[in-house]
Amino acid sequence: MEPSHILGFISALAVGIVLGLIGGGGSILTVPILVYLFYLHPVTATAYSLFVVGVSALVGTLRNIPKGLVDFKTAIVFAIPAFTTVYLTRKFLVHAIPEKLFIVNGFLVTNDIAIMVFFALIMFIAAISMIKNNGKKTISEAPKTYNYPVLIIEGVLIGLLTGMVGAGGGFLIIPALVLLAKLPMKKAVATSLFIIAVNSLIGFIGDTENIDIDWTFLLSFSAIAVVGIFVGVWLNKFIDGKKLKKSFGWFVLVMALYIIFKEFS
Repeated sequence: MEPSHILGFISALAVGIVLGLIGGGGSILTVPILVYLFYLHPVTATAYSLFVVGVSALVGTLRNIPKGLVDFKTAIVFAIPAFTTVYLTRKFLVHAIPEKLFIVNGFLVTNDIAIMVFFALIMFIAAISMIKNNGKKTISEAPKTYNYPVLIIEGVLIGLLTGMVGAGGGFLIIPALVLLAKLPMKKAVATSLFIIAVNSLIGFIGDTENIDIDWTFLLSFSAIAVVGIFVGVWLNKFIDGKKLKKSFGWFVLVMALYIIFKEFS
């Protein structure tokens, strides 16, 4: 096994630990790990990431359901347009992108570069969201009024984002659930995990006919990440995950800048 692969599996454990500690964010590192440490093609890496993200979110969802934190009605309103879009994006759009896109000052921009740079921009937005973390939190239990058109549009946008870059998009879903569906923060986080699990796994199904899946590798990577989640949950008893969130945000920001530099250097 190559040294980079050993580091990659260690990083998979770290992804799970971050998810267990701060409840999100860690999965956004899955694509860079798969591309730069396991040398996977970006399209394959985003597909694998969907599976890893989906399984990780499912583990979190199964922990939240007995606590009554998942608002299934809101999740269904949001998730149907989201998973429909993510499925169509993975099945048709991603694989229809030409290998060579355009040339700028003699520099050829390929779909590999475009996917990674777009992913870096999403990482940048997620990092800013974690760094700001001003925590505005809980919305009171007011009577729920669903803004259906906006929720549906938001679901479609999240589906497109998830399908293109293989990230869960929780940093966008949670504010939407709080502001548009009037969910309290704890329910918004738990419901977001359920939506992410459904979106990601259905999006991955859209990929299965277009790429060859190395199931041994993918299940091994995912299992290590899930183990990391439980380690992170255990560490949460001793470490304040909320305090780590801002520091992790800075790390994600540095990683985003590194990806942009690497792709254009």
